[in-house]
Parts: sequence; C-alpha cells; structure tokens
Amino acid sequence: MRIVSLVPSLTELLFDLGGDIEVVGRTRFCIHPAGKIEEAALVGGTKNPRIDRIRELKPDLVVLNREENRREDAEAIRGFAPLLVTEISTVAQALEAITQIGAATGTAETAGRLCADIRAVMPSPETYAPLRTAYLIWKKPLMSVGGDTYIHDVMRLFGFVNVFGPELRYPETSYAELARRGTQLLLLSSEPYPFKDSDAAEAQQNIPNCLAVTADGEAFSWYGSRMLAAFAETRLFRTRIEARLFP
Repeated sequence: MRIVSLVPSLTELLFDLGGDIEVVGRTRFCIHPAGKIEEAALVGGTKNPRIDRIRELKPDLVVLNREENRREDAEAIRGFAPLLVTEISTVAQALEAITQIGAATGTAETAGRLCADIRAVMPSPETYAPLRTAYLIWKKPLMSVGGDTYIHDVMRLFGFVNVFGPELRYPETSYAELARRGTQLLLLSSEPYPFKDSDAAEAQQNIPNCLAVTADGEAFSWYGSRMLAAFAETRLFRTRIEARLFP
C-alpha cells in the first residue's frame, strides 16, 4: 500500500505499523524514524506540499491532519488519491487516529497493541499535585497553548494545569501576564521555537516565584507511536520538576 503522509507524527506511526505499508512520500518535517525516513521522497512542507510530486508518486492513500495541513491542498489531492484526514486535539483522539489508520492500512492488530501499550503508561491526572503551568512555543512574541490543543491535554494528564486553558489555539502573552496568572511553572518547548537554558533563565528573572525550564517539544506535541516513549519520558520529567519545586 503506497502512502504519502503530510503529518510528521503519523509518518513515524506508519513506519512503525509495518505490514504492507510503503511510505513513498513525506514532508521535510517528517524526521522519524531515523534510518528509515530517507526511504520516502520529499514532497515539500506541511503547509505547502508539492501536489505535482504527490501525484507522480501514485499513492493509494494520503494521510493528512486538519490542523497541520490546508483544506485547499486536501481538495487538490482528493482529485487523484484517497484521503485519510485526522483531527487530533486530545490524547483520546490521538488513540482513535491510530486505530483509524490501522484499519485503513491492514494493520489493525498492531495498532490495537500499540494503543494498549500507550494506555498502560498513561497516568491519571489525580496522580500529581496540580501545578499552574504555561507552555511556551514561541519567543517573539511569546506564545503559549490554549485548551483546545493536544499539548494542553498532555499537560492535563501530568498535572500541569494550563493557565491558558480557557483560551483557544495559541495565545500571545508576556512575562507580566504570566505573573498575573499565577504561573508556578513555565515550560519552554524545544519546538517550534528552540528555547535554550538561557531563555529559561531570562524568563525566571522576569517572573517572580516561578520555575522556568526547557521541555522536549516532541514529548508534549508528537502523537502516534511516539506517545509510548513520550509518556514514559514525561513521567520522569514531572518527577524531576517536583524534586526542584518541593525539595
């Protein structure tokens, strides 16, 4: 089954599901799994794919996501290839997408086992003492995540109470506003803006009574098969945070 994936997280999932799947096309942001991803041809970016190149690859299926990809590109591709369009803004929807892709690619059994393994490492939010947290994805301007994002739902699982939970999408903010919202913990993501430890130090200087640390963006924002390692990693990350806040 020849598949073009325009969703980085789901490209990795397709490789991991195996079976008769052949990933023949991917975006330049599809970087996992290392050592295998090079087998797939580049077809541009998530927002500006090369429709002509996708057509040349003669895919049996093209995988997209409502947030990652544009409607106009989906409509153009629909003219020559079947589409599988996912919508993922919660952990539950991410698991549903794995099941959906497994069913569409003849790998339902593998997808089912993966979902079971992911659920086994998912914590309950009640496991942790709540921490008022902001998760930054951009620096100039400072931008965070709202309550209708996948990142927000991952935060919820690990007791990171999103101070921008009532907001939608990716609100702009400032150090002053973060302080006003009573932010106890500031997570500075490694993607899409690559925050460094120096950025965390700067933020902490500007927000009294707040711990600012860098965070692995893939652990919080990549779904699909990466969820398995991501949730295990975030458990350890949360433990290290508690050790610093409550020594």
